Amino acid sequence: MNPENAEKKRVVLLMSPATYRAGAFLSAAKKLNLEVVVGIDLPETLAEYWHVPLGVDFAAPVASVRTIVEYAKEHPITAILSVDDAASELAALASAALGLAHNSPKAAEAARDKLLMRTLMSEGGAPCPVFHPFVLGDDPAWIAGQVTYPCVVKPLRLSGSRGVIRANDPARFVTAFNRLKRLLFSEGFSKHDHVLVEDFIPGFEVALEGILTRGQLKVLALFDKPDPLDGPFFEETIYVTPSRLPAKVQEDIACCVTIAAASLELREGPVHAELRVNEQGPWMLEIAGRSIGGLCSTILEFGAGMCLEELILRQAIGEEISSIEREERASAVMMIPIPAAGMLKAVYGVEKAQAVPLITGVEITAKLHHPLVPLPEGASYLGFIFARGDSPAAVEEAIRRAHSLLKFDIRRDIPVLRTSTSALPR
Repeated sequence: MNPENAEKKRVVLLMSPATYRAGAFLSAAKKLNLEVVVGIDLPETLAEYWHVPLGVDFAAPVASVRTIVEYAKEHPITAILSVDDAASELAALASAALGLAHNSPKAAEAARDKLLMRTLMSEGGAPCPVFHPFVLGDDPAWIAGQVTYPCVVKPLRLSGSRGVIRANDPARFVTAFNRLKRLLFSEGFSKHDHVLVEDFIPGFEVALEGILTRGQLKVLALFDKPDPLDGPFFEETIYVTPSRLPAKVQEDIACCVTIAAASLELREGPVHAELRVNEQGPWMLEIAGRSIGGLCSTILEFGAGMCLEELILRQAIGEEISSIEREERASAVMMIPIPAAGMLKAVYGVEKAQAVPLITGVEITAKLHHPLVPLPEGASYLGFIFARGDSPAAVEEAIRRAHSLLKFDIRRDIPVLRTSTSALPR
């Protein structure tokens, strides 16, 4: 990359104050000698008070686009990226207003709204579950008689498996629906908002990390999720790459994601897709117009030590990335689940876990003396465990060994308010 040209490139990174992912993107931008402007999710008055150069309210897209366009008049922008889900639609709207390469606002909306996503994927030919929308204000006992079992009830816009609950019969459905209703009401949704009910798809779950250039998908990594995800809640734990699935199955997965992306008209930038695989082949669960969340991206490395965020930034500023390949060694990450609600008082065994062969890091992100809320209401993990080695089996075993050495002192007798604090990395 020519440093002289890089100095002329300015990238806006839109992020929420609590995101896990700021550091990785800022480090990658510094390595590429890019000028970075951070757009923080703050109302205009607070942005002025805290002297934030570019404060934008993600909940007010029209005003925020106007703010970004005004800023660009004095400070030309090469690319606008959303660091996580929260600002993907705003990034698309602002990019469209400035004529920058990006997914369309319609595609960004479809990748965020599960009902629109399901509708477009089904119409576009991507294999996906049978689904039905219902209104929160509807009688759950009536809805329970309209659906088939087992089924999954889920919110349209929460991320990271929040509010996603499996029901095997009408009685469990009513319980699940009411639980989701309470969560959504606490998040400001109304009885007029929709939820999605879809058939439960059995099988082995995988995640595909890719990048789109003019609609062409390049697969960056395919992750196996070796722990069963059969419900009633769907907390992700271990991701392992490369996948141990047969080559033909991996090709079918990539083809399925390509169809899904085209159905939503996703054409540019990173994509993170979740699928189930069974004897009938791959099934699309979700596709997001962003990269893998949390700290999970740190296990991916490309070319000569290039991280995922650098790859994304290179593509965003117009560089060719089609020939860049992931390193051959196996890697894994565990998102450490929260076992119970309560107050986190202490964490033991971190040094022992870090000493396990092949373990490259243990990051405890939960704060001591702060409340913990598990899924389906919760919105965070205890932390992350990372491993790298010669085979997928070896790194998975190392992750499990390290996790077994960690002990969490959670005071369950302390009342915990069930509310969200940050986005899960899915």
